[in-house]
Amino acid sequence: MTESGKLVCVKCDLLLKIGKARFSYLGHEMLSEVLMCPACGQVYLTEELVTGRIRAIEGSLEDK
Repeated sequence: MTESGKLVCVKCDLLLKIGKARFSYLGHEMLSEVLMCPACGQVYLTEELVTGRIRAIEGSLEDK
């Protein structure tokens, strides 16, 4: 994180930007806008995304 509070990629030392990332689980895919490195593509997942939307989708797929 920079002094201004913005997130940077540890590997590339570039500011993270919003981009679309593709996630797959049990053969199903989901697109989501997340912060990611414009050079290497490493994504930053917020706790809210992981414990909210991703957990809900994971649970619904496992129930099927």
